Amino acid sequence: QVQLVESGGGLVQAGGSLRLSCAASGRTFSRYSMGWFRQAPGKEREFVAGINWSDHGTYYGDSVKGRFTISRDNAKNTVYLQMNSLKPEDTAVYYCAASSGLGVVTSRLYNYWGQGTQVTVSS
Repeated sequence: QVQLVESGGGLVQAGGSLRLSCAASGRTFSRYSMGWFRQAPGKEREFVAGINWSDHGTYYGDSVKGRFTISRDNAKNTVYLQMNSLKPEDTAVYYCAASSGLGVVTSRLYNYWGQGTQVTVSS
């Protein structure tokens, strides 16, 4: 069982930055691939970024490439999402998720989800 708690969301102006954190419980965090997804009102959940547990390879959704960076600190059981050059269209609830496999892009591959943190980007 893994519990995930996101933090770091908030209100920021367009062009600004935020760093989201996701703290995981459990002693096997290093064996989980981690991902960030987001969901805006009236829209489907969207893959944002993922990092696998094996070689820490990273993957990004097309809309955030070059602006967002995912990283993990296994010693702290935490995964981060650094978000730069934020745009109003980045406004959404951001969810952290954990997968026991290597795939990170598809939401159905994830076993555990956090409650989400709101990110609002004003124009």
